[in-house]
Parts: sequence; C-alpha cells; structure tokens
Amino acid sequence: MAIRNYVGFIPNPISKRSQALRSRLGDAQRHISVCPFCAVGCSQQVFVRDGRVIDIEGNPDSPISAGHLCPKGASTYQLLNNPNRPTKVLYRAPGGTDWEERPLDWAMERIAQRVKDARDSDFQLHDASGTRVNRLETIASIGGATLDNEENYLIAKLLRNLGVVHITNQARI
Repeated sequence: MAIRNYVGFIPNPISKRSQALRSRLGDAQRHISVCPFCAVGCSQQVFVRDGRVIDIEGNPDSPISAGHLCPKGASTYQLLNNPNRPTKVLYRAPGGTDWEERPLDWAMERIAQRVKDARDSDFQLHDASGTRVNRLETIASIGGATLDNEENYLIAKLLRNLGVVHITNQARI
C-alpha cells in the first residue's frame, strides 16, 4: 500500500514487522463482568486463555463507562494475578510480641470458631423489657470495596442470620 503525498507516492510507512503483529488477546475467550470496586458498576472485559485470566480491560460497549475505568478498576487484573499477594496470614498470639506465619485454612477455622463462641455467649434472645430481638451486638462488619454486589449480599445475609446488627460497607462511606 502506498500513500500519496505532495511529490508523488511514498512507500508503505508500516513495516513488515508491524504488519505481522497480532493482538495477544486474539485467541482468548472474552467474558463480560463488572468491576468489583464500587457501586458504579463499570463493565469489564475479562480475557481467558486455557482457563487462566490473561487480561482485564474496560468494556467499550458499557453505557455506564464506555470502556473507561478508574485507577482502581484498571488494576483489577492485579487482584487475581499478583506474585506479591499474601498467601498466608500473620498471627500474633494474645499477649505476644512476635508475628507468626500461619496457613489460611488455620485462620479461617479460627475466625469461624471465634464467631461461634461470641454468638454462643453474647446472643440476645430478648431485650430488657422482654421483647424478642434475636440480636448479636458484639460482632460488627464493614465490607470492603473489592467485594461485588453478590458477595456483599451473601455476607449481609449470613451476618443477619447470625443476628449481627452492625453491618455496613466501605462503598457507602
């Protein structure tokens, strides 16, 4: 392909190497998702190859954001694929001064047991006047901005069923 300029035709300005380049996303499956950071609901394109997410971008077909993402939304890929993401928890025993690494399964079991113990000991069936209240006021929850609407719904549902009354979300603050 030649381009015409004032003096005549000039050779193709695109090199053979550039002509041979193809998108790294060309053979990937494209899935539509929603940004997990806030309640705006910006649409994202999630590209998957061989069962692994290889890229996340704004969706240009979105009526909300037209493919634009805020800095947090643009970094969504790092939530999933980050070599620096912790895979263990740090634990400091009551009265202790040193942190210890513990497996995530240990931490989840410990949290579940502590929640059960708090509910067993602090659950209020009735208030001082005898009115049935079914509440637990010694546990509170504040959801994070990286949770999507479905996760927030399930967390709130779980906590309400435990009787927790102090429930909020970072997206509302």
